[in-house]
Amino acid sequence: MGKLYLVPTPIGNLEDMTLRAIRILKEVDLILAEDTRTSGKLLQHFEITTPMQSHHMHNEHKLMDGIVRRLKNGEIIAQISDAGTPAISDPGFLLTRACVENNIAVECLPGATAFVPALVNSGLPNEKFVFEGFLPVKKGRQTRLKLLAEETRTIIFYESPHKLIRTLTHFVEYFGAKRPASVSRELTKIYEETVRGSMEEVLKYYTKKPPKGEIVIIVGGKQ
Repeated sequence: MGKLYLVPTPIGNLEDMTLRAIRILKEVDLILAEDTRTSGKLLQHFEITTPMQSHHMHNEHKLMDGIVRRLKNGEIIAQISDAGTPAISDPGFLLTRACVENNIAVECLPGATAFVPALVNSGLPNEKFVFEGFLPVKKGRQTRLKLLAEETRTIIFYESPHKLIRTLTHFVEYFGAKRPASVSRELTKIYEETVRGSMEEVLKYYTKKPPKGEIVIIVGGKQ
């Protein structure tokens, strides 16, 4: 039997790549990458010449049997995403589950993920929290928001910049204008920014200043 490594990659600053992650990516037989163009730049920076194969949400079902077969034949394979830890709002879960079902060893390295620094620097309670990731775009969105409006733990969301205003507007509607919130964007990068305040204040800020970059929204739980 081979082994699957889930290897986190930097969410922005390349200095966040761990020494162990670099070593593993150099030693494995194959790297499964969400976008080989994006990952190619990372691998080139760290002088990693391991072969890559495209593995993303649109082809992972089709490739699953072949990858599992290679692992069963003794190959060591690493899964990476464009940024952060695989399987956290990125490909990785389906392959991990298939490996577990086939008694193939799986090891996830510790490393970069966007929601942890966003949560910690939000100033909101972090001893208990709920990770929601991306909300449904249409179907099920209203139902989910109504349910989360009653959540007493801190809630973590991911959002794209062009959908942030719509999402914050919905949060004001369902969670209330005074609910505490924190929005972090471009974490670890040159233009990193965290805006804290009431939901109404955060919405007003980004309405005047359209956001760019990857975004994490932290929402205080219902009191």
